[in-house]
Amino acid sequence: MEGSVALRGADLEFDYIVVGAGSAGCVLANRLSKDGKHTVLLLEAGPKDTNIWIHVPLGYGKLFKDKTVNWMYQTEPEPGLGGRSVFQPRGKVLGGSSSINGLLYVRGQHEDYDRWRQRGNVGWGYDDVLPYFKRAENQSRGADDYHGVGGPLPVSDWRHEDPLSEAFVKAAGETGLPFNADFNGASQEGAGFFQTTTRHGRRASSAVSYLRPALGRSNLHVETDALAQRILFDGRRASGVTFSQRGRLRTARARREILVSSGAYNSPQLLQLSGVGPAGLLKQHGIDVVLDAPGVGSDLQDHLQVRIVMRCSQRITLNDIVNNPVRKLLAGARYAAFRKGPLTIAAGTAGAFFKSDPRLASPDIQIHFIPFSTDKMGEKLHAFSGFTASVCQLRPESRGSLRIRSADPAAAPEIRINYLASETDRRANIDGIRILRKILAAPALKPYVSDEAYPGSKIVSDDDILAYCRQTGSTIYHPTSTCRMGTDDLAVVDQRLRVRGIDGLRVVDASIMPDLVSGNTNAPVIMIAEKASDMILQDAR
Repeated sequence: MEGSVALRGADLEFDYIVVGAGSAGCVLANRLSKDGKHTVLLLEAGPKDTNIWIHVPLGYGKLFKDKTVNWMYQTEPEPGLGGRSVFQPRGKVLGGSSSINGLLYVRGQHEDYDRWRQRGNVGWGYDDVLPYFKRAENQSRGADDYHGVGGPLPVSDWRHEDPLSEAFVKAAGETGLPFNADFNGASQEGAGFFQTTTRHGRRASSAVSYLRPALGRSNLHVETDALAQRILFDGRRASGVTFSQRGRLRTARARREILVSSGAYNSPQLLQLSGVGPAGLLKQHGIDVVLDAPGVGSDLQDHLQVRIVMRCSQRITLNDIVNNPVRKLLAGARYAAFRKGPLTIAAGTAGAFFKSDPRLASPDIQIHFIPFSTDKMGEKLHAFSGFTASVCQLRPESRGSLRIRSADPAAAPEIRINYLASETDRRANIDGIRILRKILAAPALKPYVSDEAYPGSKIVSDDDILAYCRQTGSTIYHPTSTCRMGTDDLAVVDQRLRVRGIDGLRVVDASIMPDLVSGNTNAPVIMIAEKASDMILQDAR
C-alpha cells in the first residue's frame, strides 16, 4: 500500500505528515489528499493489512494476541482489580485498531457530544458532529435524519441468523426494555441488534474504506514498518518527524502541519518522547523539554467489561461449531461461498443500553451479547455449549495515566487505568450485573439456558458481585482522553485539535475526547477525523 510520491535521499518533504494509519489517520490521508493540492505522508509503525484474518469479521479472535499486527500492551497492576495487569490489544497495522477490533458501529449518546460542547469545546455538540457521522457513512438501510449514504464507511446489518441473539432481545423486552432498531438514531436506550463496519460479510477497516481508494493519488505516500521516533521542532513549531524503518533512521519534513493520530496510548507517548509533556517526567528520561504540558498522558479513561457466561441447553452456540470438526468445516465453506454464517459474528450480535439507576438522565450500562463463551477473549472457546453477556459501564469516573518508561520509542509505555477506583463505578457494575441477570432469567431465554456458569448462583451479595468484578473484569478496548480537548490548563488540544502552546501540530484520534462516549469508540474516532480534516483544510487557506 504505497503511493507514488518519489522518495529522494534521506530527507522527505510534504505539506502534511500523518503519524499513525489507524481509524483516524486513514481518514486524514484520504481527505487531505483528495483535492490534489497538498502532499501527504502517512506513517504506520506496523505492516500492510495482508493478514487474511483481518478481513474476516470473526478473525478478531485470531488477531487478539498476534504481535505482528498488535501492540499487545499491558497495564500496570490495577489496584481496583486485585493487582491484576490487564491486557490491552491495540492495532499495529494499516487500519490500526479498526483492523483488529470487534467491528461494532456505535456512536454514543447525543448527550455525550452536548456535554463536550458545554465544557467549552465550541463546535463539538451533537448537532455539530452529526453531519460528519453522516458524511462518513454508507448506511445499508438508507439515508434518514441520522444516517448517510455514499460515504466511505459501510455500516451493515448482521448477516447471520442466531436464535440466541433473538431470544436475548425478546428477554430484554420481557423485563421492560423497549426494542430499539437503531442504537445510533433518536435514542440509544433499549435492546436490539448491533450494526457493524462490514461490507458483504467482510471487515471494512479504515484502511479498506478510506486508504485503499486513495492509494492511486500521486500526492499521497504511505510508509509501513515506520516507527516514529520523535517530532522535530524549530522553536515552538513542529517541523518534522524522524522515524525508523527496517533498521534505517529517516527524517520527513512538514511544510504545513504534523498530525499525530497514533491512538490514546501512542499519541501521548510520541509527544512525551518529543519533549511535549510533564517536565519532570521528561527530565527523568533525559528528554529536552520543548513544552511543559502536564496534561499529556493524563485523564486516561477506558470501559471495563464484566462478563456473565451461561451454559446453553442446546448445541447451537459457536462453541459447538468450533469444537466439532465437521461443523467447523461447513461454517468455513459457507463463509467462503456466501460470506454468511458464524464467521460474520462481531464482538456483539445483540445488545442493550439501560440505566442502572432510574434517576439517571440516560443509560449508563451497555450489554454486549455473543453466542459463544471463553475464559478470556482471544483464547480457546469452552468445551461446553455457552454464550456470554457482558456489562460495560459507559461513563466511568475513574481516571488513569500514560507515561513513557524510557526515551526508547520501542519501549511499551506505562499504562495505569485505575478501574473501579470510584464508588460510582463500583455501584454501577454491581447494579448492572443484577439487571443483566434479570434479562438472562426472562422467559424468552429459558429454553436455551442450562445454568449460569460464571459467576454462578452462589455469587449473590453486593460484596460477592464486586469481588467477581475485581477478579474477572477486563477492558472492552476503548482507551481515550490522554490528549484531552478543552480550555483548562490541563487540556492538551484546543477545539481545533491544535496542541496548545505549539504551532503546526495537532492530535486527531480518541485521545482528544474530553471524556468517554457512551458506546464503542471506532465510529466517534472516524467522525473526529472527518471533522478535523475540514478544520485543517480551512486553516490552510
